[in-house]
Amino acid sequence: MTGKERVMASFEGREFDRVPIYCAGVSGRIASHVLGRDAFVGHGKQRYRETLALWQGEDAHREFVERTQRDVLELNDALDVDLVRPAYWRYPHTPTRRIDEYTFFYGAEDGNWWVMRFDPETELFQEIDRAPRPEPTIDDVIRATEASEAVAEQGSNPSPDAFPELVAAIEHFGDERAVHGTGTGVSVPRERHWLEAMALEPDVVRRYLVARAKINCRTIPVMAQMGLKILFGGGDFAGKNGPLYSPRAFHHCMLPALQIVSECCDQHDCWHFFASDGNLWPVAEDLFGNSGVQGFYEIDRRCEMDLERIRDTFPHLKLCGGISSETVHLGTVEEVIAETRSALEVARRRGQIVVGVSNQVVPATPLENFDAMFETLHEQP
Repeated sequence: MTGKERVMASFEGREFDRVPIYCAGVSGRIASHVLGRDAFVGHGKQRYRETLALWQGEDAHREFVERTQRDVLELNDALDVDLVRPAYWRYPHTPTRRIDEYTFFYGAEDGNWWVMRFDPETELFQEIDRAPRPEPTIDDVIRATEASEAVAEQGSNPSPDAFPELVAAIEHFGDERAVHGTGTGVSVPRERHWLEAMALEPDVVRRYLVARAKINCRTIPVMAQMGLKILFGGGDFAGKNGPLYSPRAFHHCMLPALQIVSECCDQHDCWHFFASDGNLWPVAEDLFGNSGVQGFYEIDRRCEMDLERIRDTFPHLKLCGGISSETVHLGTVEEVIAETRSALEVARRRGQIVVGVSNQVVPATPLENFDAMFETLHEQP
């Protein structure tokens, strides 16, 4: 089987030759290790690189985009995954001035400005200073909701040209590997004023999420037009101890929006995949049952999201993950191998599972751990 055939056979409950595999994401250090050269792949490192390229001019930025696209495709080939990640993070903000090698100033000196700094060791690119501004309040939530509702009513549909990374991945991989699309992300921003609004103005948050869902429903038919059936989305809202807000708030605010996206996916013969870190069991009945969501990725067993338990509870759900990023980062080689084998065994026996690391493989991950995980994934019967 090709990788694409393997993924589709597994997700559709048909026989497959071996368990399909994927990789949720890697840091620049890990990608460079895999390719044997400096790779334009990652999170903060790529955001810093884009800022640097924008600072250097149009030619430098064009070269950045082209090299990034090439390295992402080559990384998927080198890892020999069945389900590919077609793109990594971007930061398309042109800086106003460069403060030092790793620090950039953005915005207007006498207006809305902020400063970002890159740390090569952690590969983080973070805001370290910003112009004074009022603390955001629920009034800002109301304004964001009204703006989203206006876009939902008046906005136009995108075209495939709006997704150049997906176009490139489809052309490069053809029928050899499965490519996932986008357009299903719905989530409550994790800032304090949004979480306060969940408690004090839940109807406003519900309106915001419904508007965002309607906006997403313009992208879903484009994904279908491009031949992409697996649509990744979601939004982080939980940690190891559970969600950031109550099951009641999830039911009132999130559930209606997820149902809109799921219905749109059904209409266009696509699968709605939802992702979040953390322990999602307190809202699982709504999230994986009542919402119409058909897939779940970023599955982390260290957060009690065990593949076997999820399959027992939601037999219809298509799953991606099963190997904790934390285990790959902090565990021993033996622990990484054991967790990888365990996930493969469940996937082989239960089906509808693509096995891979739950989330980003962070820069400090021991290279021998990463290698052990992928050697085990490829050595399966």
